[in-house]
Amino acid sequence: MFHQRGESPLHLNGLDQARRFFAGCLAETDPTKEHLWIAHVDGDARCLHLTRHDGDSDGAELPIRQIVTDAAYHGSKGVILAHNHPSGDPSPSATDKRITRRLALVGEAMDLAVLDHLVIAGRVCRSMRQMGLL
Repeated sequence: MFHQRGESPLHLNGLDQARRFFAGCLAETDPTKEHLWIAHVDGDARCLHLTRHDGDSDGAELPIRQIVTDAAYHGSKGVILAHNHPSGDPSPSATDKRITRRLALVGEAMDLAVLDHLVIAGRVCRSMRQMGLL
């Protein structure tokens, strides 16, 4: 797991900004393995905390308990998730959909919004929010 705290708050208010930011994050990782990035944001979509969870070619764990703990610690109002699909298919898997819904339900109980979950494959990005899955 990788943690990073930015020197000046990065604004992730919008799909284009989030897509560009996470594409840059993923550009520095092994494209043959799945990597999950989680950005915790405040009420103005300023990034408070960023983590990376590395997986293998079959997937990366979405650690709900750690996300909730980090959100409480940093006072996050929302999270934006992004991960890559080494297969080249940007479509969210059934597991991606199920675990994201589970996180959204847990988050709702503590006033933490799952703002989006992006799936990136090469230069193509799919937004679960845009797809109506959140």
